[in-house]
Amino acid sequence: MAVLTCALVVLTLALIGCASAADSTSDHVIQVSGSGSVTGTPDRVQISFAVETESSDVRIAQSNNALAMTNVVDALVAAGIPRDQMKTTDYSITPVYQDDSNAILSGKITTYQVTNTLKVTLKDTNVTGQVIDTAVNAGANKVNSIQFVLSDEQAQALRSQALTKAVTNARADADAVAAALNVTITGTQTADISQGYTPVVYSNYDTVALASAKSMAAPTPIQSGDITVTAQISVTYTIR
Repeated sequence: MAVLTCALVVLTLALIGCASAADSTSDHVIQVSGSGSVTGTPDRVQISFAVETESSDVRIAQSNNALAMTNVVDALVAAGIPRDQMKTTDYSITPVYQDDSNAILSGKITTYQVTNTLKVTLKDTNVTGQVIDTAVNAGANKVNSIQFVLSDEQAQALRSQALTKAVTNARADADAVAAALNVTITGTQTADISQGYTPVVYSNYDTVALASAKSMAAPTPIQSGDITVTAQISVTYTIR
């Protein structure tokens, strides 16, 4: 696991006055910004499949689509994926119009396109290729995206590590500035944090190529890559 850190230090002398003229205090502060990042391996993957059918008769397009998606879901269940890890995220019926130079024919509905989109969440990223092959072989003809993410537990653990590095780095720089200015840090006035990560995403997989490889013994190779979780903190220390 690799860790990267950096920090930005700003010294500010602030005079804070009370409402009463007879009672005033002077707070000197050091403002420090620090960041840290931790690299980890994703332990979840979300795959967006779709079945797309088309016919001049909307009822046939719907019927064919329903049959194909039922086959996909049944195949995934047979492969060991629980139904509660599958969710329909979109369903649409779209008319396809004729594009013709003949003004009379132009704009006429020629076919209807039905699209049913299913999102599958896997807790084992190693079976990603096998699951894609299973869905495509069963009738899925679109793989919209493959998104590698972190479980809540792993995301929290990596966030904590990144925040710890950011805070440690910020305090070290604040101590260095305080020593150079011959002042002493007496406390923490404010601390603002932010953190996040970007999933590893692969979009618009070529299902035609995948379908043509049905007879292959080896599953489609899918590599998850690494995810970097970053954290930033802005701290205001009081000094004297």
